[in-house]
Amino acid sequence: MNILSIDTSTKNFSLAVGIDGKVIRYRNVILGRLLSSSIIPTMNNILKKVDMNVQDIDGFAVGLGPGSFTGLRVGLATIKGLAFATNKPVIGVSSLDVLAMGVKRDGNICVVCDARRDLVYAALYTKKGMQLQREGDYVLSDIQSILKKVKVETILIGDGIKVFEKDIRQAKQNQFIILAEEKLWKPQAKHLLLLTEERFKKRTFDNVDTLVPLYLYPEDCQVRK
Repeated sequence: MNILSIDTSTKNFSLAVGIDGKVIRYRNVILGRLLSSSIIPTMNNILKKVDMNVQDIDGFAVGLGPGSFTGLRVGLATIKGLAFATNKPVIGVSSLDVLAMGVKRDGNICVVCDARRDLVYAALYTKKGMQLQREGDYVLSDIQSILKKVKVETILIGDGIKVFEKDIRQAKQNQFIILAEEKLWKPQAKHLLLLTEERFKKRTFDNVDTLVPLYLYPEDCQVRK
């Protein structure tokens, strides 16, 4: 099965192509405000490098955020358009889940992503092999409240680490915290491919008509990045 995955929840546009669960090509590129005009050409370019076009894709995976309001809207609209045009299925996954999937070792994981306004998007997980289990809800919170939940050895991942580096270093929970490599702090589409592999096999697709981004901010104050 040929899968194209993308994540546009940050300024880093990430996309990957996989065949039967194996990532064969991926790219991460900073597009910023050029995303809307560059997303399709960038997709076509990576498909061309693996001798494919969009008609060869059997399904699409998309990161749903939380994150950039504009980026998520553009990314999901693009994937929906391709799905309708090709009559192929879509699976949407929280970008926080995608980040957690990027952690290479088993154990407890805490994802903290910069949400601006001195807040983070966060979620807690346990990971064993390729099995990822979220513990609790996705939250919009201050970093101190999230760190208080860390009571055992936990891997911290996400760009919130850089923003709240001082808070993390000074927190009494710091003794339990292991920082993930900085290169993993942004959601990567290659990890999204791995996360959705079983769902594609089981054909547990999402309804394209009702699929929406995950916004944790109230609608009247969503952060545009």
